[in-house]
Amino acid sequence: MTTTVLALSELSCQHCVKSVTKALQAIDGVQSADVTLERATVVGEVDPQVLIHAVQEAGYQAVLASEAK
Repeated sequence: MTTTVLALSELSCQHCVKSVTKALQAIDGVQSADVTLERATVVGEVDPQVLIHAVQEAGYQAVLASEAK
């Protein structure tokens, strides 16, 4: 299993966290998604760009944590 950590932005409440969690868990290959207001830790065999796109489709911003400023 691969663990991918995304740095999140524009999340301001638990509703935002739930929306992102739901979007990530809906992706084939995701085993688990642990989301906070600042980051998402996703376990599974999924291209990180697919994860980022899912967060963006949910209305928020994400980048790989290793690329976050």
